[in-house]
Amino acid sequence: MSILRSVLFLLTIVVSLSLVSCSDDDEPSLPVAAETVENLEADPATGFDPNTGQPIGTTGKFKLFSFETGDVVANTDSATTKWDIGFRGTTIMVNGGTSGPGAAQAQIVNGLFDEITEAPETGFVSDNKPTYAIPTGSGNGWYNASAGPPPTIITPIAGRVIIIKTATGRYAKVEILSYYKDAPASPTGNEPARYYKFRYVYQPNDTRSFN
Repeated sequence: MSILRSVLFLLTIVVSLSLVSCSDDDEPSLPVAAETVENLEADPATGFDPNTGQPIGTTGKFKLFSFETGDVVANTDSATTKWDIGFRGTTIMVNGGTSGPGAAQAQIVNGLFDEITEAPETGFVSDNKPTYAIPTGSGNGWYNASAGPPPTIITPIAGRVIIIKTATGRYAKVEILSYYKDAPASPTGNEPARYYKFRYVYQPNDTRSFN
């Protein structure tokens, strides 16, 4: 009987250690950290029409970006789910709906970037050209555009955070910090434009948490 009890005791220890190991493997790899991207070219212009302020020399192509890799994706991969978000001028598209084959959707949430700790359950919309999930136009989405004679100054609206459901169904939050090269503190509109600076948090696990 003593040998049997010893065997049962050892089996109990083995099973307990196995359960602890499995539990640890199943835990999400949190916390997630904020990353900053600087001078992401969003189809920059070679110049501007002095009368209209419209850009000259643009290509019309979006610059594609992946939150999973934290890097730019080649336009040759535009028909894949390798990218999540694309930038062209002040227009931002996501990889879903009429813009791509992915499952990406987006919405704008009012609040402080650091205090948004979880993606909403509902409220996401897909791109549906000619409209986009992230609205364009001054005051409609992430930026204000100055009125009056050119050059127009594009200013990110404080407290507006873009929440993305990515091409593969994960979540990210994005705050646009600047629209000008090297992110001048007080842009005049004469600086090289269409160079995004933004920060983001990407959650690679199957959760809406940004902590």
